This record gives sequence, structure tokens and C-alpha cells, in this order.
Amino acid sequence: MDAIQMSLLEQVAELHDVPEGAYNIRANGKAAARNTTAHIDIVSKTDKDGIDIIIKPGTKNESVHIPVVLSESGLQETVYNDFFIGDDCDVTIVAGCGIHNCGVQNSEHDGVHTFHVGKRSRVRYVERHYGEGDGRGENIMNPTTVVDMDEDSYMEMETTQIKGVDSTVRTTQAKLGDRATLIIKEKVMTHGKQLAKSDFTVDLDGEDCHTNVISRSVAREDSKQVFMARINGNNRCYGHSECDAIIMDHGVVAAIPEVTANCVDASLVHEAAIGKIAGEQLTKLMTLGLTEKEAEEQIVKGFLK
Repeated sequence: MDAIQMSLLEQVAELHDVPEGAYNIRANGKAAARNTTAHIDIVSKTDKDGIDIIIKPGTKNESVHIPVVLSESGLQETVYNDFFIGDDCDVTIVAGCGIHNCGVQNSEHDGVHTFHVGKRSRVRYVERHYGEGDGRGENIMNPTTVVDMDEDSYMEMETTQIKGVDSTVRTTQAKLGDRATLIIKEKVMTHGKQLAKSDFTVDLDGEDCHTNVISRSVAREDSKQVFMARINGNNRCYGHSECDAIIMDHGVVAAIPEVTANCVDASLVHEAAIGKIAGEQLTKLMTLGLTEKEAEEQIVKGFLK
């Protein structure tokens, strides 16, 4: 891999070298490196572009890295990755896509990730998206995440997009079994004329299952964001969605929460707060010697931390 691709890997997966554990690194539409372990296998699909990641029951304290980097302008791909996570596992999965586009054509990566989470398993899933380049072509990423959780399982998703993605539609669909818990934490920052849409649908099918969907975002300049969160309470359960957004310049943010109780014992809550940076926050930091721009940057940094 060249220096540009290695820099992208650092941005999306915090990799400075070959990672420990299992990994599959994809560069410009092809497999660049792969490693399996005694408990985690990675197999190429034969019917479409993508891989199966098979995590054996009882696997503990192991990780899987599956980053994607694109440095060729005009490359467009759709990749399907399926995760089969056995019972009683405790694993961390790091994904993400970085695009470097200095050409005139659009570069696009659409990733479809499907998770089958076994009983009593715990999964931490980290996904970062990043774009750069001084060309006229756009950086486009449309990730889809599908989650099916067995009883007593736990999954925490951390998704981040803070720079260089011109257009994205992030779609997440989840079904929870008895006593399953799904925590989603999203961080998004847009600028220029970028467009970012987040579309979450969580079906709380199991008894005493739980979800918490949290989005924090900043829309700068002429960018636009849309946050949609649908939570369906189909059993005795608890669901909560929260959207906190800062708008700056001419940014636009739309928050569209939807909760549906199909069971008398479903407890569902949604919250949304959108506004500009408070004047007293700026004033306080400026009294410490910061310029207005520096104060804004500190507030945004802390908000998205």
C-alpha cells in the first residue's frame, strides 16, 4: 500500500501498522491484506463482492479490522460483509472507509454489513468515514447496517463522520430478541454543500429488550443533515432516541423521530434539540483569550467528543 492509502487507514481505523488479530484490508476494490486467527475466520464470498466473518462461540477479547480505502478517482463499488458471531463472545469490530479523490469523477463506496449476534454475546462496533482530495469529483459513502440480536446479547455501535464526505445515506435496521441491548452513538459534522442522512429503524421484538439511539451533529456553511429514528416497541421494552445538533452559518438540520408502541408495556421516549452555539459560551471562552473562531472550534470539538 502507498503512503496515501496508509494515511487513510490511520484516519478510519487508527492503524499505523498491521493490526493484531483478524483483519481484511481492502484497497481500490481489491483485497490488500488478510489474516485469520484460531477463533475468527474470514472467507471471500463467491456470489457477490464481500466477505463472511465467522467468530466462533466463546471467543473473548479479540478484534477484527475490516477497513476500506479508495485512492482512484471514479471508482464505485458495493461490498457485502456478513458477521456471524457465535454465542458467549466478547469482540471488537473496527470498520470504516476512507476516500482520497483528486480527480473529476465521483468516487463511491457502499457497504452493506449484516450482523448475526449470538446469545449472551457482547459486540463493540466502530465505524469511521473520512474523505479528502482537491479534485472536483465527490466522495460518496452509503453504509447499510443490519443487526439481528439473540437473547441476552449486547451491541454498541459508534459511527463517526467528521470530514470530507460530500454525500451519505446511513441506514441502520435492527431486530432485538429477549433482553437484548443495542446502543447506537453517532457523530456527524458536515460543511460546504455536503448532505448527510441518517435513517435508523429498531424493532424491539423481545421481552425486556432495550435500545438507545444518540446522535450528535454539527452542520456548517451550506450543508444539510437529516436524522430519522424509528423505534417500534413490540413487547415489554424500553426505547430512547436523542438528536442534539448545532447549526452554524447557513446549515440546515432536520430531526424526525418516530416511536410506535405496539404493546401496552412498551416504554418509548424521543428527544431532539437543534440550535446555534450559545452566546454566553463564546463570551466565556473569549474572556480567556480565544478569538471567536477559536472559541467556536473548542465548543464544537467538545460537543462531538
